[in-house]
Amino acid sequence: MIQRPISHTRWLLVFWLFVLSAVAFLDRVNISIAGPSIAADYGLTNSQLGYVFSSFLLGYALFQTAGGWFSDKLGPRRVLTVGVVWWGIFTALTAIVPSQIRGALLLFVAIRFLLGSGEAVIYPASNQFVSWWIPTQERGVANGVIFAGVGVGAGITPPAISYVMFHYGWRSSFWMSAIVGLAAGFIWFVIARDKPEDHPAVSPAELQFIQSGRTLSSSESFSASTIPPPDASTVRSLPWSTILQSKNVWAVTLSYFCYGYVAWIFFTWFYIYLAKVRGLNLKASAVYATLPFLAMAVCCPLGGVMVDRVTLWRGKRIGRCGIAVVAMTMTAVFLLLGSRVASARLASVVLAGGAGALYLSQSSFWSVTADIGAASSGSVSGFMNMGAQLGGAVTASLTPAVAEHYGWTASFYVAAVLAALGALAWLAVNPDRSLAATQ
Repeated sequence: MIQRPISHTRWLLVFWLFVLSAVAFLDRVNISIAGPSIAADYGLTNSQLGYVFSSFLLGYALFQTAGGWFSDKLGPRRVLTVGVVWWGIFTALTAIVPSQIRGALLLFVAIRFLLGSGEAVIYPASNQFVSWWIPTQERGVANGVIFAGVGVGAGITPPAISYVMFHYGWRSSFWMSAIVGLAAGFIWFVIARDKPEDHPAVSPAELQFIQSGRTLSSSESFSASTIPPPDASTVRSLPWSTILQSKNVWAVTLSYFCYGYVAWIFFTWFYIYLAKVRGLNLKASAVYATLPFLAMAVCCPLGGVMVDRVTLWRGKRIGRCGIAVVAMTMTAVFLLLGSRVASARLASVVLAGGAGALYLSQSSFWSVTADIGAASSGSVSGFMNMGAQLGGAVTASLTPAVAEHYGWTASFYVAAVLAALGALAWLAVNPDRSLAATQ
């Protein structure tokens, strides 16, 4: 019998995870664009609007670990489908809060908190998918493509939401976001499967290629009721005691906390910094504020390619950890230089370089957690990502406080120090030692 040529179904699904990643950022960034209109309609102050923004991040951080656990138990297909439907529902609920209702602030806080808790599944579930579908030598590229959706989603949201708001009002922008999300989730449910063994479009050659380079056994099941084979102990979900006792897990989580602190400066404060501190006008601020997101979108897959190439050349220790150390060190340097450049436009470019350098390391985090976590990669990556979101929550309050007392240059200095700390934490990571081996 003639064997079918190798298919590329895994890359179709990776691309759709890129789409879901972009949709996730559309649903989380849209309110920052519509915020002034919402505040005007409901009589909210800037401080009250800040509570609404922060509630999303709190829900997102608190449910990372739960999202990872559900992904390990139920599989990425079902978990992501339910998650995207959840986002669509709560995005739509934002649009239907009556203008004259009492307690509007509390409603918005609750809606955004629940939206954040639903979005918490996106990247742990994606990492569980990577563990099953992507051989270890391609995980850097796969994660780079998936996380490029962050830059693309954050970059296209301001013009898209602004256009819809200008022509149809801010409520329509949330309806649009909800419809886009529900459509993307439906397509994912139709085309995805939890394991390549279950997908009809995967050729025997592609399946053999995937199985030869992954760290999981094809006998492992997502169903908790399935009776495992006698040798399945090495691939079954790991107890939390094993995960929490791992030096690797704590080191990569510490580094991702630092990563999240730096990243969320760009998501929350960079536009305000350019407009209020650097003195750029509205049009110029909008243009230059997109530079970090463009840099993220380009550098994320580029970093993935670098991680995979260097890993094949020199092994995981250099390919995974070494790239992350260099990238986060470069981030610290860019932040130090950019905060001191006199020209506002040049400072924007240099600081955007810091965002790009930061995202060169993105694939390292998620590739390592897929490598060491194996069947528990959803739980491990969810725990790690909780660290990043807690870093973002610290940014939300600490960055303006430092700026108020010591100036914005000092705020970027703090971020640079944390980027350097994140680089140092990678020196304690051993990507060749899986959690299953330590059990």
